[in-house]
Amino acid sequence: MPEFRYGKGRIIESISYITEEIKEFDAEYAAQTWKDYRDDKKLQKLIDRTVENILTALIEVCGAVLTGRGVGVESYSEALAGAGRLFGFSETEQEDLSRLAVQRNRLAHRYLNFRWQAVRMFAEQRPLVVKLLDGVLAGETK
Repeated sequence: MPEFRYGKGRIIESISYITEEIKEFDAEYAAQTWKDYRDDKKLQKLIDRTVENILTALIEVCGAVLTGRGVGVESYSEALAGAGRLFGFSETEQEDLSRLAVQRNRLAHRYLNFRWQAVRMFAEQRPLVVKLLDGVLAGETK
């Protein structure tokens, strides 16, 4: 009987989804300015939703990876930081990942004064997100 691995198929599927969303962000939204964002409500919704989707799926992936290894967490921030720790990220990188969960919440709960900051923080931390995805994918395809 094959060994069951919690969420393996779901993790790989989610990484594929996140990768496509990041490509969309890079192509359509990364170069947008505060003025573009502020003046176009439809653009705001598209950018906010894209970043929220990426971060929500990333949290899901991290939670599944940790659960599969018997590690429990109590918050989205812990899931992101814990995955960073699992893959040998520095303390600073773990803290940066943890802060992305706060940004996800700002977007999901529509904290009006902080949405643009959440989008910009994601854009700045995008390389760290990709590094984490690469680590997860390498671990899942072994």
